[in-house]
Amino acid sequence: MIVLREDLGSVRVLTLNRPEARNALNGELIEALYAALGETDADASVHAVVLTGVDPAFCAGVDLKEAQRLGTVYFEQFRNHSCIRKTAEMATPIIGAINGPVFTGGLEMALGCDFLIASERAVFADTHARVGILPGGGMTARLPQLVGSAMARRLSMTGEVVDAVRAERIGLVTEVVPHEQLLARAVELAGQIAEVPAPIMGGLKRIYATGSAAVTDPALAAEQEISAALSDTTDLAARYAEVSERNRRQIRG
Repeated sequence: MIVLREDLGSVRVLTLNRPEARNALNGELIEALYAALGETDADASVHAVVLTGVDPAFCAGVDLKEAQRLGTVYFEQFRNHSCIRKTAEMATPIIGAINGPVFTGGLEMALGCDFLIASERAVFADTHARVGILPGGGMTARLPQLVGSAMARRLSMTGEVVDAVRAERIGLVTEVVPHEQLLARAVELAGQIAEVPAPIMGGLKRIYATGSAAVTDPALAAEQEISAALSDTTDLAARYAEVSERNRRQIRG
């Protein structure tokens, strides 16, 4: 199973299970995760969701090798079944449990969660620009709300890697825990959410979403329009290899 599902009472844990590719979003994973999120959101017995990945990564983002091979067909799949945007569309509360590296489209997907907690092994980067594509799943709409406009621009423009401690300091994540405690802590928090009557929690989510929509909706529209016009899908694999090596150097320090 490329997306693992486990129900713990009224909490559902969804786990990306493509560890050999650092859970990069190939066509199969895009479809499976989009379906799993939709089915979960429609299941009245699920009151909270935890989204995580099989080690060593949370999600490396889009599968750039597949994107280069398939070109526009790959990105069309994202437009039709965007698991990246789906997290932000969930009516059910969703926590991102960041167990390792999360880059680019994977970070956009994580930002759609209600909040994030991180393992000490987590690292974060927005490398869209460095591989010649632009965000289309909400990066420029949601990242500034967490870390502020200047820091969001810095992260997107430089592509620098942020470790878990710094991520908590700048507001990207709400908590950092030892790696082996991450899932248990995420499920604990999800359980606290699930204790609240579902209509009340659903109303709370709608209030927060309504409050942020005035900022996010125009930003999302602009992001998708400009991204479609300017993203360069040629030679993605080569640029991806260069950026991956740069990221590894930053992580090693």
